[in-house]
Amino acid sequence: MIEEQGRIVAVEPGAVWVETLRKSTCSSCSVKAGCGQSLLDQLGASGRRGFVRALSNLQLDVGDRVIIGVREDLLVRGSLLVYLLPLLGLFAAAVSAEQVGLSEPWVILSALFGFLLACCAVRWRSRITAGDPALQPVVLRALLASAAAAF
Repeated sequence: MIEEQGRIVAVEPGAVWVETLRKSTCSSCSVKAGCGQSLLDQLGASGRRGFVRALSNLQLDVGDRVIIGVREDLLVRGSLLVYLLPLLGLFAAAVSAEQVGLSEPWVILSALFGFLLACCAVRWRSRITAGDPALQPVVLRALLASAAAAF
């Protein structure tokens, strides 16, 4: 389970909205001098806060500190879906157009069409699964006031 600490900003039946701080590991990276992420970190862009809706059956109030979690396999499957499927659509459409014997501009347009079609498929899939409780972040536990002071 991938865990993240946050603060509750809104409560709704069966779920809470949690504000988390986006962290950067640029200070410990050996290539930070040549990295765009390091530059964004220096400009203060990495200190932004994110808002996550997490399922919860605990009695929580706005301002409470909590630990939310997401299963690792969900993160891996989601990453494969978002990154790999559009690339596969691009390559499949380009190879198919090449096999049919289309000229290079048509192969490029076919590849773009395959990429866009796969992106639409990812968006469609995410809309269908958006309400699935098994795929949502969950509140694992509430933090005590002394442990929450570190956030």
